[in-house]
Amino acid sequence: MRPFAKLIHQTHISYLPKAFSAQYFGMPNGKIYLVYPRFYEGGYGKSGMEFVFAVHQEFFFDYENEKIISINNNNNDRPVFAESVDKPDPKIHIVKVRKNLNSFGEAQILLNQTAQKMSRYAKKPA
Repeated sequence: MRPFAKLIHQTHISYLPKAFSAQYFGMPNGKIYLVYPRFYEGGYGKSGMEFVFAVHQEFFFDYENEKIISINNNNNDRPVFAESVDKPDPKIHIVKVRKNLNSFGEAQILLNQTAQKMSRYAKKPA
């Protein structure tokens, strides 16, 4: 499957409040999604790992030019480096949490399917 979700940045140590790595993806709708695992507890003997899918609310992604744009930056000519998306106290919005995934690879397949649907929708004539 062709990648529709474009990997922008991957970090092993993140500013997110968890002890695992995170991946940041540029999507066809201009949003930057991040994916990270975290532990969950759901009662006696019900614990494990879940994957969180969230949207970064401080950056946009120019999908065509593969450029990150800061929402707070009035001058879009200044480059935003990929590492900038992983910052202290990020403003993110969690859109989905999945407990049935076992790896970043599976999470990436799910995100790529979402991006493919976005891409298909964007190509429809108005």
